[in-house]
Amino acid sequence: MTNHLCNDPLILVNFKTYSEATGKKAITLARTIFEIGNQTGVKVAVAPQCCDIMQIVSEVGVSVYGQHVDSVVPGAYTGHVTAESLKAVGATGTLLNHSERTIKLADILTAILRCRESGLLTVVCAGDVDATAAVSLLMPDMVAIEPPELIGTGRAVSKEKPEVISNSVRRIRAVNQNAKILCGAGISTGDDIYAALQLGAEGFLVASGVVRAPDPARVMSDFCEAANRFCESVK
Repeated sequence: MTNHLCNDPLILVNFKTYSEATGKKAITLARTIFEIGNQTGVKVAVAPQCCDIMQIVSEVGVSVYGQHVDSVVPGAYTGHVTAESLKAVGATGTLLNHSERTIKLADILTAILRCRESGLLTVVCAGDVDATAAVSLLMPDMVAIEPPELIGTGRAVSKEKPEVISNSVRRIRAVNQNAKILCGAGISTGDDIYAALQLGAEGFLVASGVVRAPDPARVMSDFCEAANRFCESVK
């Protein structure tokens, strides 16, 4: 059986608001991730803070995602982030409903539609099997499985709760054949990546495992090599 990751690999690194990935450090980290992606042939992307998006797009060229977008239209909405603003600064897409920035199901749907109108891809996060099935019905471009209790722990969902991945994959595919299925929460080694791919994941949403690592380049290389190794095994 061929895994979609092998045709269009993606490792999306969420910078959150970590000081290690803010301002000039965000540019440096994005460049490192971009170069490793080029070297290994694995598609990579980053999700920095909004204030760093334009500079990363212009100086690095890596695909950039917003960390959140609001469902509002342009107008009198102080403090909100519109799909149009992300598109204008060169973003490729955006995260939605991350466990640290959850929104209601109705707002997820509106945001997906607004992003589609603006030409942005959507990555909708969900914390359990039922939630992944529910958001998949909204037809996002990608669904990210991320049990919140494992985020940032270094305890990978693919090892700690493998059934969450396999059951989510089954439920997602029952209602949505097209969404790319990402996996996150605690992913920190190439072995974690490989195990998730065996369970049906097609890509990854990672954060502290890369951003806060003593050597982010080494971790990214390990991730990408594991993805390539899996692809070779299923050819």
